[in-house]
Amino acid sequence: MTTTRPDIAASSRSTDMGSLAVLFAALLWGTTGTAAHFNQAVSPLATGAFAMGVGGLLQAVIARPNIMGCLGLLMAQKRWVLLGAACVVIYPLAFYSSMHLAGVAIGTVITIATAPLAAAILERLFGDHRLTLSWYISLALGITGVVMMAMGETATHVGDIATVSALSAGGDPMATGSVLYADWQRLGGIVLGIIAGTTYAAYSLIARRMMDHGTHARAAMGSLFGVAGIALIAGLGLSMLVADPRLFATPGNTSVALYMALVPMFLGYIAFGYGLKTVAASKATLLTLFEPLVAALLAVTIVGEYIAPLGWLGMALIAVCLLIQVKPATA
Repeated sequence: MTTTRPDIAASSRSTDMGSLAVLFAALLWGTTGTAAHFNQAVSPLATGAFAMGVGGLLQAVIARPNIMGCLGLLMAQKRWVLLGAACVVIYPLAFYSSMHLAGVAIGTVITIATAPLAAAILERLFGDHRLTLSWYISLALGITGVVMMAMGETATHVGDIATVSALSAGGDPMATGSVLYADWQRLGGIVLGIIAGTTYAAYSLIARRMMDHGTHARAAMGSLFGVAGIALIAGLGLSMLVADPRLFATPGNTSVALYMALVPMFLGYIAFGYGLKTVAASKATLLTLFEPLVAALLAVTIVGEYIAPLGWLGMALIAVCLLIQVKPATA
């Protein structure tokens, strides 16, 4: 059976639409940092658990007809569903903890840089997807760009680090202990960032694998995120019995929590699931490098943050990375 030019063109258009859907998801995810800026003393873990939990449950609700239609397939794939749901649960907890321990810049860079690499490795181990030269070029440009963006933010804290280091060198035991504690804390944040990036890549690959085996896209995403949503909301409820995360302490906090659940996590992952129908996980995770680009622009225009020239150069490299990936394929 031969493939005609119209078939190739239709496949190319479908892939292009999938890429745009992933970019739209990354656009929505990029707003979470700015939204969280308006929270007042809210636990980041509580924010992540609520947003991903409610968003996941809503995905399961709207996908109910598709889930029921694919129930036999889902039961046959129950190990994939449970593994994917576990990755969805771990991802936000590891990601937000990484940023808390290692800092926003380092935590974000490690997570975002790990995801496409992990996706590529997993696809090679468990699939037959071949990576192209343009993917490797895009990966190099994208990771370099993200690191350059983070270096600009990290540089603003150099004075504080130098001060603590000077005290430590002067023999202050408390300062020495603080430096050692900070080093271990940063190392823990880096490890959690790697875990976050790997679990993000893993549940993306699992969802795509389920779709390749006949499961409807909404059923695949709805089952993974629905099961994860139950676990996250249950865990959040238990944590609220012993601690006050201030998630709904003010109208502003409530608005931010609802926005993050309904827009980035619900609508964002619907778009991401649509994109995964035609886009490989390794490419999808690379396209989501658009997220820090959006986050940085919003931080400058809304929050009033400053980005050093090195950061702007990094943003330009990310833009080139994305342009290479969304360039229409020639038939």
